[in-house]
Amino acid sequence: MALSASFVLRQGLRCSRVLRSGSVFPSLVMPPRLLHQGDPPALPQLPVPQLQETLQKYLKTVKPLVTEEEYMVTEEIVKKFGNIDGIGQKLQQKLEERKKNTENWLSDWWINAAYLDCRGPLVVWSSPGLVFPLQEFKTLDDQLNYAAKVIAGTLDYKIMVDEKTVPVDRMGKDILDMSQYFKILGTCRIPGVTRDTIRFYGQEADPPKHIVVAHNNHFFKIDVYGKHGKPLNVRQLVHQLRNVVERSTHPTVPVGILTTQNRNVWGKAYKQLRKDKVNKASIEEIQRCIFLVSLDGPIVNPTGNIMTDAALNCVHGNGPQGYAGNRWYDKTIQFIVGKKGAVGLTYEHTPAEGPPIANLMDHIMDFIGQSPKDELVAEQQDPRPPAVELSRPQRLMFNISSEMKQEIEDAKIALESLVGDLEMTCFKFTGFGKNFIKSQKLSPDSFLQMAIQLAFFRIHQEPGAHYESASTRKYIYGRTETIRSCSQESVAFAQAMLKPDLPNAEKAKALRAAVEEHKNYSKRAVSGYGIDRHLLGLKLAAIEAGMDVPKLFMDVGYLRSSHMRLSTSQVPARCEAFMCYGPLVPDGYGCCYNPRGDGVFFGVSAFNSSPETDSATFREALEQSLMDMHDVIVKDGLKAKL
Repeated sequence: MALSASFVLRQGLRCSRVLRSGSVFPSLVMPPRLLHQGDPPALPQLPVPQLQETLQKYLKTVKPLVTEEEYMVTEEIVKKFGNIDGIGQKLQQKLEERKKNTENWLSDWWINAAYLDCRGPLVVWSSPGLVFPLQEFKTLDDQLNYAAKVIAGTLDYKIMVDEKTVPVDRMGKDILDMSQYFKILGTCRIPGVTRDTIRFYGQEADPPKHIVVAHNNHFFKIDVYGKHGKPLNVRQLVHQLRNVVERSTHPTVPVGILTTQNRNVWGKAYKQLRKDKVNKASIEEIQRCIFLVSLDGPIVNPTGNIMTDAALNCVHGNGPQGYAGNRWYDKTIQFIVGKKGAVGLTYEHTPAEGPPIANLMDHIMDFIGQSPKDELVAEQQDPRPPAVELSRPQRLMFNISSEMKQEIEDAKIALESLVGDLEMTCFKFTGFGKNFIKSQKLSPDSFLQMAIQLAFFRIHQEPGAHYESASTRKYIYGRTETIRSCSQESVAFAQAMLKPDLPNAEKAKALRAAVEEHKNYSKRAVSGYGIDRHLLGLKLAAIEAGMDVPKLFMDVGYLRSSHMRLSTSQVPARCEAFMCYGPLVPDGYGCCYNPRGDGVFFGVSAFNSSPETDSATFREALEQSLMDMHDVIVKDGLKAKL
C-alpha cells in the first residue's frame, strides 16, 4: 500500500467530534481503557436520574402532544406512579441497586431491547446507509481500482484498531468511551429464532485475515494478508478483484437475500441452511470476514436524483431486481461500489453508532485522496514490499435445496414490498450552512432541529413527537439517549412563524427560545439525564421482576410522545457524505443530516403506504422553513443595529 499506519500518525490527532446516529447497543467486550498514549482516568458510570425529576420533565414533553383532558389523565397517572408508596419508587430502587452491581445499568438490557430482540427486517427498519462522495467510473478498471483503495484504506485503519492508536474522541474536556471502535471490523450478527446474538470474531485468539467480495450474488473469500502478515497493496487487490469478476460473469441464486427477511423467519431458514456442511462452511467464512465488499452493476430503476439513487442502493440494494442478493446484511460493515460511481456502505447497527463508522469513512477518503492514481507509482512509493504468496480468491459454495429455494422466493416477495414502500429524497441545501448559524450565536444542531419541527408543523398543522439521538459516551459503555425535540417552545415557535401578520421581532424571540430549550435538553441528555432511557429502565425492571407493566406505559401520553414521527440524527463528516435510513414509524419521516460550512446534506425518507407523508413534500417544507428562519434572524439583527 502507498500508505500505512504511519499515514495516520502524520495526520496528528484529528479534531474529534460527537456524532449522533440512532440508537445502539452497549459495549460488551473491549473495555474503554484501550486508548492511545497511556491509560486515561476511569470513565464514570451512567447515572440513574432522580425519579421525580424524570417524571416532571416527562410531563413537560407530553403536554404539546395531547389534549388538555388527556394531559390531566396522564398527570394523575404520573402522580400515582411517583408517590412515595407508588410502584415507581420500588422500580427506582431496583435500578439504583442494579447500578451498584454493574458497570452500566442499562447496557445488558439495551442490546436486547434495541436490537437483538427486535424481529423486524434489518433492511429499511434498522440498518442505515452511508453514502460516500459520489464518483464517476467510466470503466471496470475504475470501479475495481476504487474498490481496492477502499479495501486498502480500511486495512490501514485496522492497524490503528489493532495497535490501539485510534484518536480519542472528546466532548469538551470529557474523554469518551472508545470501545465501539474495536467492534466494527470482524463482527457479525447471528440470526436466531426468537433472539439474535452478536459475534466479535476480530477479538478472538485467531482473528480473521480475509474479506468477502460479492459479485452477481456470488461470494468469494479473499485473503488480504500474504506471507508474514503483510497486507496486499492496491495493485494486488485489483488483481484479486478482477479474478472475482471474471469468475462470476452471470448471476447465481441470491442466497444473500435471505438476510433481508424478518429475523424469526431468517433464523429458522438459517438453521436449515447450515445443516449442509458446504453451506455451513461458506456461511462461517462470511460471518468471520473482516468486512464485506459488494461490487454492483449500474443503479436499477434510477429516480433521476443520483444522491437518492445511491442512498436507496445502500439501504436496500433496490430489492430483488437490483443488488439485494449481492449483500449479507448481518455483516457489520459492507462496502458498496457501483459500476457507475454510486459508492457507500450499509452497516448492521448493533455493534456501533456513528462515530467509528464515519471516522472509518473519513480515513478511507483521506487514504484515497493521498494515493497516487497510477497504481505502479503507488506500489513504488509504498515503503513496504508487496505481500507474497497470494492465494487465489476462494468461491464460497452453497447447496440450495428446493425448500431453501422457496425461502428465497418468499424473501424476494417480502423485500419487494419493503422496497416499494420506502421513498427517499436526498439533497444538499445550499442557502446557508453552520457558519451562518454560528455567526448568529445559535447552536447549529438546535437550529436545524427546529427547522425540522417547523417543516412538520407546516405540513401537518400539528406538532410531531421528535427523536434525536444524543451520545452518552462520556460514561463507561455509554451509547445514546433521546433528545425530545418537540417542546412547548418549539410549538410556540412554529405557530409564530406561520402567522404572516406577527411582527418579525416576536418570531425571532420565539425562534431563539425554541433553540435554547432544545440546546438545554441536549446538554441534559448527553449527561445521562434525559427521560427515555430512564423510563425504559423502569419498565424493564418491572418486567424482569415479573410485575405487571405499569399503567404509565400504556397511557396515551406515553404512547403518543414515544411514537416518534420524526426520527432524526446529525452525522457530521469531513467529506461530502450523508447517512440515511427509514422512518421509525409507519406515518413518520427519517431525516439525517451532515452540516457543512456553507450548506447541509439531508437524507429524508417516508413510506408510500402512509397517505400523510411524502419525502419530497417534506424537503420543500424544510427548505422553506430554513430560509424563513434565516430571514427572521437577519431582519432581527439588522433592526438591532439601527
